Amino acid sequence: MSTALADELDALLPQTQCTRCGYAGCRPYAEALAAGLADVDQCPPGGSATAAALAARLGRPAKSVNPVHGVEGPPRVAVIDESVCIGCAKCLPVCPTDAIVGAQKFLHTVIAAECTGCELCIPACPVDCIALAPTAPAPLPLGEIRARAARYRPRYVAHVEREAGRAAARDAALAARRPGARSGEAANPPPRVTTDVAPHGTGPASR
Repeated sequence: MSTALADELDALLPQTQCTRCGYAGCRPYAEALAAGLADVDQCPPGGSATAAALAARLGRPAKSVNPVHGVEGPPRVAVIDESVCIGCAKCLPVCPTDAIVGAQKFLHTVIAAECTGCELCIPACPVDCIALAPTAPAPLPLGEIRARAARYRPRYVAHVEREAGRAAARDAALAARRPGARSGEAANPPPRVTTDVAPHGTGPASR
């Protein structure tokens, strides 16, 4: 696989990180395209315009979006029904651009301008309080898709780095709780001190 080609293809994708293409995000999809393992019609958020751009770069025939991966449509953003939200915070870590604001036991809300419409927050919500609402009457033109992608990309990179840092902190905290992990603590417990006393009438004093 050519890394340079994957970079070019990734730059053509909408950076929604929705995984509807069947890959873990836009970059893995771009790498699969560069390696000849994926087709150009697997990105519903990018629609026919993105599929045509990918096809042109790869020298393949242009295609419409394959319905197996979803249906092309207008851009959408997540909307949280705050009367139902229980503040569980399960939607926060799955949002690829950290567009959901909230904390445990507090109501959450969505920063609409930063939401990619990826849908990943919907299955994460245990009370079904999240829905997607269209923000335009029709699919976006390629220029607007790329403009939004330029805004989403750095937020996604920051999200990945932040989640990696949190995971490392959790691992370190768990390691610190393991036996023998505290400073100066012996790896093996000290020998047990016995206080056995001879039964009455059997010790030396009874003789």
